[in-house]
Amino acid sequence: MKNSKLNRLGLAQVAGKLESGEDQVLKAIRSGQAKLVFVANDASPRTQKKFKDKCSYYKIPINLDHDTLAISQALGKKRSTCALTDSGFAKAFLD
Repeated sequence: MKNSKLNRLGLAQVAGKLESGEDQVLKAIRSGQAKLVFVANDASPRTQKKFKDKCSYYKIPINLDHDTLAISQALGKKRSTCALTDSGFAKAFLD
């Protein structure tokens, strides 16, 4: 994997501090558990808009820097959206 920062997504998943898949990420956003949301930059415009709007409303940072392949490789399963639910992991990624 080219981006070592994305390795943290895999670590967060193993630690149980990550939600993946559209429905799970939306639940995490609405419940206030999501601290940082990732949406693939090659996701559909409708998906990107939905998550941008939700993150804006709930004041959650969103990352659109990676494509589906990079996110999927980091998680070990095909995903275009995921959310970190731990402040420490989110802060480490944003720094």
